[in-house]
Amino acid sequence: MAQHDLLIVGAGPVGLSLALALKDSGLAITLADTRPRDAVAADPRALALAHGSRLTLERLGVWHELPATPIRHIHVSQQGGFGRTRLEADDYGLPALGYVVRAGALADALRNAVERAGITVMDQTEVSDLAAGSDSVTASLAGSGTAIHGATTSARLVACAEGGLQAGAPDIVERDYGQHALIAHVGIAGRHGDTAFERFTSEGPIALLPHGDEYALVHVVSPARATELLALPDAAYLEHLQRRFGSRVQLARVAGRLRYPLVLRYRTDPVGQRTVWLGNAAQTLHPVAGQGFNLALRDVWALARTLLDHGGDPGLAGTLAAWRDARRLDRFGAINFTDGLVRIFSNDFAPLHHARGAALFALDMLPPLRHFLARRMMFGARAWP
Repeated sequence: MAQHDLLIVGAGPVGLSLALALKDSGLAITLADTRPRDAVAADPRALALAHGSRLTLERLGVWHELPATPIRHIHVSQQGGFGRTRLEADDYGLPALGYVVRAGALADALRNAVERAGITVMDQTEVSDLAAGSDSVTASLAGSGTAIHGATTSARLVACAEGGLQAGAPDIVERDYGQHALIAHVGIAGRHGDTAFERFTSEGPIALLPHGDEYALVHVVSPARATELLALPDAAYLEHLQRRFGSRVQLARVAGRLRYPLVLRYRTDPVGQRTVWLGNAAQTLHPVAGQGFNLALRDVWALARTLLDHGGDPGLAGTLAAWRDARRLDRFGAINFTDGLVRIFSNDFAPLHHARGAALFALDMLPPLRHFLARRMMFGARAWP
């Protein structure tokens, strides 16, 4: 049975980032993923990367390979009410507030860097069971990859960086928002000017994120409404979107509509015996503020720094507790920040409608408040890094 210092479950962007952050640590690292290599690189989803995430990806040496579209301006408003605010990269002396990149392109760049570093990735290999002991964790493997890698392996630390959270487990907190997200690619007349839009409506928020020459759309509605909107022809759906945005942007075409349900799920404690959980294995957030992957990357970078600083056995309880304690403020801050936005901005309760307008107006008129929000979104609860 193979012995490792660190087994990373999941070779998506989160797991690959952790492996790359520790490539010079001297730790024996391997990754396992149920998918074939090409499937990860083909992921069509658009990721919104905060400026802090760019800094981390630069440290990992992959930023220059990414076809990232900058977000230099963010326009926030609500339909049918006063109040709006704009966030500008120039106000912070930054080239962009954030960036949009295809998840598959990010995974491919990270995978190439991991392979150059000589780190093993066990493709088409499912980790079907984990048995933690005092000195190591024994992992049972399944899938076609076991013909190469065997049916079991062990590691002093296991980082679970892929896979959803099971509802109903005792350590999982869950909130079903009763919403689905429609995602698509939207073409426009003219140029987007590196401007992102966040539009709050009574049905839920709608985001347009500049991606290449087009926009990546995230449109939040009730499940029943999602079914109705998916049934519309492209032209009728585009007209529906145009009414929601007004004249701010001229939409020209839409393609690739998909849907997925929105829930908040998170582990109350992302640390177990010789085990940590990261990314969607630790928390699944609403996409309203684009915080999910950015939070995961901050967790990854902090875990790598903690393991390097403590040295020795990476699975020691004291080492993992130090990481958990250091990340508590930012982690729960991001969870509560996102959840609060959904509760405030995704309903048609009349008093809240006026309060939302007043809040947007205040953000526009009070630069310190606006700057706090911008830095919160770019760097996390502690204005990280």
